[in-house]
Amino acid sequence: MADSEMPAKPHGVGVFIELRKRLQSGLLIVGKDVARSPADVVVTGGDSSLHIRTPRGQLSLTLPEGVTFEQGSCIPTHAGESCGEELHFRLRITVAQRTDEEASDSVMERLRANETYCFLCQGCMTRLLEDRVFKRVLPLPNGNWNAIVDDWCCHPDPFAKKLLPRAGDCLLGDTFLLLARDGNCAQTLTEEVSPVGSDDSQDPKKPCRRLTLVSCKSCSSELGEAVAPENLKLYITQVVVEPAVGDRKPEASLNRSLFLERAIAARLLGLSNSLSTFHFSVQTPDEKAFLLLWLLNSDSIVASVPERCVGGERSISSPALHSPSTRAARALKLLYTACSDTGIQQRDIVTSWEVNAIGHPVVLPLKVCEELLQVIDDSNSALPVSTRCMRSYKVAYLRL
Repeated sequence: MADSEMPAKPHGVGVFIELRKRLQSGLLIVGKDVARSPADVVVTGGDSSLHIRTPRGQLSLTLPEGVTFEQGSCIPTHAGESCGEELHFRLRITVAQRTDEEASDSVMERLRANETYCFLCQGCMTRLLEDRVFKRVLPLPNGNWNAIVDDWCCHPDPFAKKLLPRAGDCLLGDTFLLLARDGNCAQTLTEEVSPVGSDDSQDPKKPCRRLTLVSCKSCSSELGEAVAPENLKLYITQVVVEPAVGDRKPEASLNRSLFLERAIAARLLGLSNSLSTFHFSVQTPDEKAFLLLWLLNSDSIVASVPERCVGGERSISSPALHSPSTRAARALKLLYTACSDTGIQQRDIVTSWEVNAIGHPVVLPLKVCEELLQVIDDSNSALPVSTRCMRSYKVAYLRL
């Protein structure tokens, strides 16, 4: 799994590739520190693999099953303003029709009634809830349903009562799970009351309120909230949900940023498919917009290899001159802007989204919002310079 991780901030991009499954085409970018001219780059393909030979040696990329490079289809194309630093190529691929791979790997899609699950802290993999069997697994209303009610009702919200799970229920929100406590909670969880929305206390529409934050007793990682004395809200970015099968040990804890990246990517894909929306406003629990995301493509396959990892210092005639195999990953292509950005054009984007109510709300704890922004910024930094921006937005990829 480690071979699929992009370095956070490489010194320079050596090889970058984005394949589009629906278009059955792709873009290959090679840095001029790796190859000086198009004649220096030779692209061939094998069974679910792509081989890129440069003066540095051969780089082998493992492609998802069913994706094949069309031999001889790689042709140079204009690199625009980056022609002095990058070589650009277009290529063709063929994609076998598969339906199972397109589904997102979100915990929301995996949970089933009458099956046994264990909930673990993602930070330290401590078992938080043991052997939970849900009689019902039900989706909660759309994340902004209260705003819709306000628009349609001329009297106080008749649905203002909280929707809480009964014993044996698991209710699915956009980014969280609601479930009842069990007897183990006192041994595995801690609680702390924290004010939320204090900055807006002068606004009567957003009074200061308090949340009871729930954390892991072992590592103190914030997991969610206690929404009622007997109910818990656990964010999908903070817990790992595993089927309880005998004494099987859960999968080893993933790198935090990789887990967060995949969890959010799978959830954005699921929400986009179910709600037919492509705009998301990542918000903190006090409803403050933190990050604006615009989902462009959900069919991308990407790999970004730093210049220092392409080839080596040995002679090109050496038969062992190959970079380690790198796996190209399915990913979402996003445009994004941070709401804290002080640029004039970025502020105009934030204002436009707010005024026009653009963006389905995706609520996450503040610390998780900050982590997500770091993951996205790292993805942006790992891209060739020519692909990092589009209009006034930055570009990033979240792997599935």
